[in-house]
Amino acid sequence: MSTSLEHLLVVDDDREIRRLIEEYLTQAGYRVSSAVDGKAMRRLMEQHRFDLVVLDLMLPGEDGLSLCRDLRSRSNLPVLMLTARGSEIDRIVGLEMGADDYLAKPFNPRELLARIRSILRRAQALPPNLVPEEVAVFRFAGWTLEVASRNVTAPDSLVVPLSGAEFRLLRVLLEHPHRVFSRDQLLELTNGREAILFDRSIDVLVGRLRKRLRDDGKEPALIKTVRGEGYVLAASVEAM
Repeated sequence: MSTSLEHLLVVDDDREIRRLIEEYLTQAGYRVSSAVDGKAMRRLMEQHRFDLVVLDLMLPGEDGLSLCRDLRSRSNLPVLMLTARGSEIDRIVGLEMGADDYLAKPFNPRELLARIRSILRRAQALPPNLVPEEVAVFRFAGWTLEVASRNVTAPDSLVVPLSGAEFRLLRVLLEHPHRVFSRDQLLELTNGREAILFDRSIDVLVGRLRKRLRDDGKEPALIKTVRGEGYVLAASVEAM
């Protein structure tokens, strides 16, 4: 049972699905609102603060992927995607658009609840000094990260695309320069349910991001390893 009455928003054009989810999550102790499409979703979001969105992929008008991409460009609001299409490509695209998790229909309501609880736990694991205001651009060590496009631009003006996980890792580090994060913290903050539950997987992700940033793996200047503790971004950051 949830004790904090987190407010969840369910966006699905199927009335029966909306009713099922709303009733089940309400019984689980959450406050739940629902919307039939993107327009209704935006109206509700102007009126209320939500803790998580359950978003259907196949919506009339603007589809769930487009809505998810728009949400992610403006906020860190957690998103759980629902779809009747359970293909691997759909799942990957949904996660790359910024969704925190992905569940195919038909689904067991208990699994939906478990995934929602897991996403909310990850969101609550964010460090308390995380700046909630939305930042469009980060500048650091000659590099520029554009949040909307998820691309970084090198000092020589070459544009370098990032994967979803690389972007999330870099953003967490940029929001907390000079702060040491443990591997467990970074796993919680950067990976969804599909992540390998093994702390060394964050080492692989850090290695990939270092390569993107041309950071020497043996003697890194940007993302430094703190022996026995984790990783830290050793650069000054300008948020715009």
